Amino acid sequence: MPVGVFLVEHLWTNATALRSQQAFDEAVDTIQRLPFLPFIEIFGIMLPLAFHALYGLVLMRESQPNVARYPYGRNWLYVMQRVTGVLTLLFIGWHLYEYRVQKWLFGMSTSSFYPTLAAHLSSTWQGLPVLAIVYILGVAAAVFHFCNGLWGFTASWGVTTSRRAQMRVGVLAGIVGVVLFVLGESTVLYFATGTRFFPTGSDRVDPGTNCRPQNSAELK
Repeated sequence: MPVGVFLVEHLWTNATALRSQQAFDEAVDTIQRLPFLPFIEIFGIMLPLAFHALYGLVLMRESQPNVARYPYGRNWLYVMQRVTGVLTLLFIGWHLYEYRVQKWLFGMSTSSFYPTLAAHLSSTWQGLPVLAIVYILGVAAAVFHFCNGLWGFTASWGVTTSRRAQMRVGVLAGIVGVVLFVLGESTVLYFATGTRFFPTGSDRVDPGTNCRPQNSAELK
């Protein structure tokens, strides 16, 4: 639950960038002013995340997928839960190094988060937006792992005992997943290109400057 709450909060905070850099900076600053923030980060985020990752690797090592013999939907979800778990772990490790480690060990300021995200995600290597693609896949893996894990949790812990209840939770988890996916991927798209899934107007916004670019008439 702490890991899931952190995922939702993190996607929501990052999505404030869709409004403006000021909104993003204010959201980050609000978090930085929380009382006992180091305690929350260590015991509410890092330790639960580490436990979840290590225990998940143990479960994956002991798992015996049989999707090759029984290619049913739930068997595929069982495999995908473990695959996305590994992908999410790698993505979170990289994301932590990019920002949290830089802040803790090298003094990176929180005001640098926005321009750094914009610079990284809009960068290309041989014409490919490699980091943006990594973020797109990482966010997708994390959201799927969380939402499919919610269904698995309710089923394995006896919260949903009937098939109808499990189907309802599956639909609810799917809706939550779609909302979180759109929220996260629209943020990545904005930082990478300055555009939105649901643009409010025809003008493109540069995430690095939050300025409306001039058209050809204005340039003349």
